[in-house]
Amino acid sequence: MYENHFGLREVPFSITPDTSFFFTSPHSQEALNTLLVAAKSGEGFIKITGEVGTGKTLLCRKFMATLGEEFVTAYIPNPYLEPRTLMLALADELELTLARDVDQHQLLKSINFRLLELARQGKQVVLCLDEAQAIPVESLEALRLLTNLETEKRKLLQIVLFGQPELNSHLQADSIRQLAQRITFHYHLGALTRDDLDYYLAHRLRVAGYAGARLFSRSAVRKLFTATGGIPRLVNIMSNKALMLAYGEGRQQVERRHVALAASDTVAPQRVLWPWLAGAAGVAVAAAAVGLTWVLTK
Repeated sequence: MYENHFGLREVPFSITPDTSFFFTSPHSQEALNTLLVAAKSGEGFIKITGEVGTGKTLLCRKFMATLGEEFVTAYIPNPYLEPRTLMLALADELELTLARDVDQHQLLKSINFRLLELARQGKQVVLCLDEAQAIPVESLEALRLLTNLETEKRKLLQIVLFGQPELNSHLQADSIRQLAQRITFHYHLGALTRDDLDYYLAHRLRVAGYAGARLFSRSAVRKLFTATGGIPRLVNIMSNKALMLAYGEGRQQVERRHVALAASDTVAPQRVLWPWLAGAAGVAVAAAAVGLTWVLTK
């Protein structure tokens, strides 16, 4: 909508986890380094926690994209599954062809055989589970039993749990205390700091093709940090709205008031902001259309 107005190739603040926009803040880089070291060490369980919107899914995808060819990755985005269904999802990720009515014994045997086959090829298998705080306790126990599979030198399967802080209390259940003891690497992903935020905005704008001067005024950045607490998802949502507001006014820079309006619309959705914005944007689009028609008829 506003890309041409600001000289952008694409929308810079989408909430879709696109690894090309991964920002190496101290927090995210430390988390990524922790994951890479843990994966190469061959440990069974790794845990990454973080509040909602701190970038766990993006980190997960960046981690999988960074692993070398010696790794085979499996990804389950919604692990709120009972044990058998979770095992079937893993089998699917490992590209196993199973009979429709496969029993539990044959299912586990097929997974074990596939893991051994990959190990003989020099491959390490890493299973990444997003939203891990939602995994039923029985399914966590089933995963623990899978990590018992090993050669003389290393585990056949490594599991990375990405979840909200509730995952920590989830893992305190007596029934899965053996699993909790096997988590040798863990990291808590925090929010952006005030200084990080400036670099974060500049990074995403640069990746999106922006080559101009400061697009968000200093006062806009201060307001954005106050309104979001440095949570990347909220930063993206409000930054996108603020850019739309600036575009609707025909401005070339996002000011504090644009961020304040975007924050009001985000925090208090009952307020009607967007009909006005749509009207302003519509005027800009209509004007552009008139200009284009004039060019085409010349």
